Amino acid sequence: MLDEQRSGRDLRNFVLPELGQLLLYLKELMARDSSPLTPRSYGMDLLRWFRFLWALGIEWDRATREDARDFMLWMKVADKPKRIHWRHRGKALSEVPSPRSDRPAPGTPNPVTGKHTVGTKYSPATRAHCETVLREFYNFHLE
Repeated sequence: MLDEQRSGRDLRNFVLPELGQLLLYLKELMARDSSPLTPRSYGMDLLRWFRFLWALGIEWDRATREDARDFMLWMKVADKPKRIHWRHRGKALSEVPSPRSDRPAPGTPNPVTGKHTVGTKYSPATRAHCETVLREFYNFHLE
């Protein structure tokens, strides 16, 4: 059982709002000899964290270990958000086409390749990456 009662936060029913933009100053990260996709990956993890904090009314530089723990617990129990394709944003639901029915269910093997499709939950690798990003971000600011 998750330790949800300790903080009094209902993490199973917590919905992360789709607010904010990816406007992070990642100059230090971009200066490293890494993949050009690394700043985007780090930025998306930080954006998810900032949205979590924003929804709880916590400023990023006032977050506690308990907040970080709750964030990681939330990532463990939450479904990933279902995004409406950018072409259909702002349209009425009746105007948005239904998802294709010939696609395999989330988390099941692709009938052609045998690889598992993307599941509905955040994977352990995604959660571990996010934790690493947050540690590096706060260590950078502590220096």
